[in-house]
Amino acid sequence: MVVTRFAPSPTGYLHIGGLRTALFSYLWARKNKGKFLLRIEDTDKARNSQEATEAILKAFEWLGLEADGEITYQSKREDIYKKYIQQLLDEGKAYKCYMSKEELDALRETQMANKERTKYDGRYRDFCGTPPEGVDPVIRIKAPLSGEIVVHDGVKGDISFQAEDILDDFVIARADGSPTYNFVVAIDDALMGINEVIRGDDHLSNTPKQIVVYEALGFDVPKFYHVPMIHNAQGKKLSKRDGATDVMAYKEMGYLPQALLNFLVRLGWSHGDQEIFSMDEMKELFDPKDINKSASIYNTEKLDWLNAHYIKNTPNEELTELLADFGVVLSSHDKKEILLDALKERAKTLKELATLINEIVTTPQSYDEKAVKKAFKGNAIEILEHFANKLDEAKELHLPSDYHHVMEALVNEMEIGFGKIGNPLRVALLGKMSGPGLDVVMSVIGKDETILRIARAIEANI
Repeated sequence: MVVTRFAPSPTGYLHIGGLRTALFSYLWARKNKGKFLLRIEDTDKARNSQEATEAILKAFEWLGLEADGEITYQSKREDIYKKYIQQLLDEGKAYKCYMSKEELDALRETQMANKERTKYDGRYRDFCGTPPEGVDPVIRIKAPLSGEIVVHDGVKGDISFQAEDILDDFVIARADGSPTYNFVVAIDDALMGINEVIRGDDHLSNTPKQIVVYEALGFDVPKFYHVPMIHNAQGKKLSKRDGATDVMAYKEMGYLPQALLNFLVRLGWSHGDQEIFSMDEMKELFDPKDINKSASIYNTEKLDWLNAHYIKNTPNEELTELLADFGVVLSSHDKKEILLDALKERAKTLKELATLINEIVTTPQSYDEKAVKKAFKGNAIEILEHFANKLDEAKELHLPSDYHHVMEALVNEMEIGFGKIGNPLRVALLGKMSGPGLDVVMSVIGKDETILRIARAIEANI
């Protein structure tokens, strides 16, 4: 059974790079009817934040990425780590190192001066003497001094590391007894039954050390998939300005979870030329072996295009609920349907859709000067007054087509083009030249409000 995991550190927000690896891990587990586990790596007490932990869980809830079983917290597993540290000490696979910080700094300075790789020199590896006083030792694992460590990677293929080039007897427990990252990650993955690890390739350099821990403790080494990073349009590391922001900020910006997930699954993975994927399709088609070997490029226009697609295809009742988060409350069923059907074709985000709705339902308090200058020429005011009178005389006005017939009758009666009534009417109703069809606007706000806005525009001496 495939068992994957996502293991964020709660020292900051969950960003989209982390979310993508979580999504890949989730999809691969679901495709194989396996398990997707969530582990919070909260051993860094100085930097951990309960708020960050809650934000991570909230993001998972919003996106619908449900984990299997209980969430694992590393902070509650200290006894387990101590047990395995002691086991390695008892088996002679780890040892206490009494090297002081000053000694370590001096060693590094000498190595740098000699243009050598900076590494611990193993001076306490086989130490049997009397420990120096006043030094709390760290615990180091006995790493191989030579030979090859091979990472069997499902994305990059087999990657060989020479032990003498990358390893030393690295620390697995600090002087205060707290275990280090590479040690606890290997133990947790093994004890949780994680057999396939999908993560960013910034972790590739950690993998040989983790393999050393696996082998020292007799654990099976999982299958690794190291995913290339997400870059901006210039091919550089993604910054907050480019989109590497809190996942929940995407909700605040008006993106739908299904659009964000669809966007992320295509950052580094593809299935032919298909662009739109439902969650069921992702679960069916995703395979980490198809992940690209090169970095993917973040494209905001692509995300906006996907989000617009999902907005257009979201039922109006669901849209109504979502828009409440943006201060829009729609109640009249008929008007709501007309309004949303017209506007959701124009919006890239829920926030933009909310703005478009508010521009219609809120009486304009000002009028765009350029639009006024363009629209109010000749007898524009006379035309508007005549149109208001025709609306006042009409009895049954509900649908957009009803209002269109009134406009059409006016155009025929006054022998003018539609632009002669359309342009000044648009400015009067919306305060600007852009917007949806006027018949839709009038149908939504109703006859009385339409007449009132025309009167207000004329009174404003525009």
